[in-house]
Amino acid sequence: MKLLTLRLGSGDNSVTKAVRLDGGTLTEIDGFADVGELLRAADWETTAKAANGATHAFDGADLAAVVPSPGKIICVGHNYRNHIEEMGREFPEHPTLFAKYAESLIGPNDDLTLPQESHKVDWEAELAVVIGRKGRRISEADASDHIAGYAVLNDVSMRDYQFRTLQWLQGKTWENSTPFGPALVTKDEFSAGPLMTSEIDGEIQQQTPTGDVVFTPEFLVSYISTIITLNPGDVIATGTPGGVGHAQEPKRYLQEGELLVTSIEGLGQLKNRVVKEA
Repeated sequence: MKLLTLRLGSGDNSVTKAVRLDGGTLTEIDGFADVGELLRAADWETTAKAANGATHAFDGADLAAVVPSPGKIICVGHNYRNHIEEMGREFPEHPTLFAKYAESLIGPNDDLTLPQESHKVDWEAELAVVIGRKGRRISEADASDHIAGYAVLNDVSMRDYQFRTLQWLQGKTWENSTPFGPALVTKDEFSAGPLMTSEIDGEIQQQTPTGDVVFTPEFLVSYISTIITLNPGDVIATGTPGGVGHAQEPKRYLQEGELLVTSIEGLGQLKNRVVKEA
């Protein structure tokens, strides 16, 4: 299944609805305002499959971040081999973890705003894991049972803030900076391996199979759940491959007017126009 969060209306009258995508049609899953709320229902998969609510065309739909308000967004640094090498780092013995907050998320087709304070805004295509079942100290063998599915995320990074200190948080969770979606594709229809790509105005920047990682999604679910309980709707961003702008010579960062496209085969794509903050 492909599950999305649809925006309806505008301004003070806007609402969101959890929907299922079938071909070119979005079907509302009655009683659930977004995919995160749906995942908190014990029988979410059965409910989503049986949904027969109002329908909408997928083409031109206004989509929110697929899980708009996850309880946790845990990100992994230095996980793709070619990115570790381009940044001049050693292969890690343990995952490098940091956090984002829900305020950083935007929809898959929303404008990506360059903040006034940062002049080194970089792209980082990522495979996102979405949790579907609560767990603590989950074994790696059981981790798949706790994964609802996967989505595309871009961990857009403000490098000038990220590298002010050894801790990365301040460069990673700027408000309205992280496109996420378009859909949660359930684990029966996707597993890590297909190609992930980021492009700027049609020029490929990153292109690496999502399986070329040091730590697999299942390992990350197990490792992170050792530290903290994972709940339905929580998100794990599993790291970015080589090709980021900060590692290029000369260094390259996002500029006003550019179109950033992030895609993973089988999951869809994010298309975000870069604009300046008003």
